[in-house]
Amino acid sequence: MEAKAIAKYVKMSPSKLKPVCDLVRGKNLSEALTILKFTPGKGSEIVEKVVKSAAANAENNHDMNPDSLYVAEISANKGPTMKRFRAGSQGRASMILKRTSHVGVTLKER
Repeated sequence: MEAKAIAKYVKMSPSKLKPVCDLVRGKNLSEALTILKFTPGKGSEIVEKVVKSAAANAENNHDMNPDSLYVAEISANKGPTMKRFRAGSQGRASMILKRTSHVGVTLKER
């Protein structure tokens, strides 16, 4: 059995989220939540929210024991990029890329 949760269109670059995902991949659920709680930065808050959602899905929808869960898969994939323009020097326009991500978590029982 496995439980999944996905947060789509998160307004943060995947390059900022991927190192946070690497910290908790393969860890037990309680250990992963503790690591995310004490990791600085907004990326850890987003990943923590998705991991908690997957844990709730496992407990309520699949009747899995939360003490035996571990983070089997976790990924931060690239979402659509919003393109914006800012006035540049000498009448030019410089592009601003506002990147988004899709964060997915899969929990399994040991």
